[in-house]
Amino acid sequence: MTASASAARPARPYTRRISPIERGYLNAAATGTPQLIQMVLDGEGWIDPDALQKAVRAATLATPGLAVRRRAASWRADGPFPPVVGLPRAPGFDASFFHRDLDVVTGPVCEVGVAEGDVTRLVVRASHIVTDGRGLRQWIADVFRVLRGEEPIGAASMVDDTHFRAAAGKVRAAPQPPRLGGLPPVLGRGRPDGTPLWTRRRVRACPSAVTARVAAAVSRHLATGSGRVIIPVDLRRHDPAVRSTANLTSRLVLDIRRDDDWKRLQGQIVGALLHKRDVAVLDGDFLRGNPFANSLREARELDGTRFPATAIITDHGRIDTDDYRTERFRPTGFFTLPMLVPYAEMFLSACRIGDATELTLACRARPGAREAGELLLDDVERALAAAD
Repeated sequence: MTASASAARPARPYTRRISPIERGYLNAAATGTPQLIQMVLDGEGWIDPDALQKAVRAATLATPGLAVRRRAASWRADGPFPPVVGLPRAPGFDASFFHRDLDVVTGPVCEVGVAEGDVTRLVVRASHIVTDGRGLRQWIADVFRVLRGEEPIGAASMVDDTHFRAAAGKVRAAPQPPRLGGLPPVLGRGRPDGTPLWTRRRVRACPSAVTARVAAAVSRHLATGSGRVIIPVDLRRHDPAVRSTANLTSRLVLDIRRDDDWKRLQGQIVGALLHKRDVAVLDGDFLRGNPFANSLREARELDGTRFPATAIITDHGRIDTDDYRTERFRPTGFFTLPMLVPYAEMFLSACRIGDATELTLACRARPGAREAGELLLDDVERALAAAD
């Protein structure tokens, strides 16, 4: 084969298998609960819509995992590019944009919304079935690199969780958490209406061990003597050189007691990470061998009145807002709108920006939920501020 013929040969198309982790999210989505990541970037200045659309396209060419569609048992990057749409200037999150699902069969699996006003707001939504928080932030950073006239770094790796299982080396089997019969709701009473209720709080503190401190604050609101917390863990920690937008989020399961101590919980978390429990759970069936719902039927029976888990708590760590800066746009805030999960009552998300921690609590709208959520965030704020 000549050099010219070799150069003319098309590159291998981005295709990867649907991993067991991603099948678990497909199962959750089949219950009618959208599995979405929503990241919100507020700032001062202006982002040109046409330039943004071109930057989205360039970043996606370098990161094809954000333009996939489901093809049988695989993802294939033959889907539409993420569209850029205008958003109403209303400050809340009642617009349909924040609540509609993204179809992984037809695409797009990602979209960008922009609202202009006193604050310019950029909202990036992506299906959590195909990506995770780290992967999506890599793509957003590439969009802003292009807006600044730089080349995108890209994330074209087609590995899945099996790569990180091998990279982790020897891992001892993890004990299987026992099934819980169902924990009563903490936030409000009565049957939920199925829509998410988001409550935000900015805390002027950036302590260590945020996840453990938040879990301890949650424990003070348990309706019974015990509860259960799920902690997402990024598998990329076992091979940081890999740049991938796949859903590479495993989990730790942490049982908590009423009025628990954050130091005890932090010890449990650190010990689980040292023993690579996030990898050990991959040796089982991530979809069926879990302590929450082992079938679509079981997942659909979770009607929002009792839960196998109290909360999901995720810490996105420190966000470098310089990654999202241009000559005309200066970021002033970054937070997420966590999704509802069939088997967990609430989802708490944290990220650190400057000298503050941004918190968002997601739960099901029901009578008394907003008031109870504010009281819980009061306790979380006190726990974080006292540690600073």
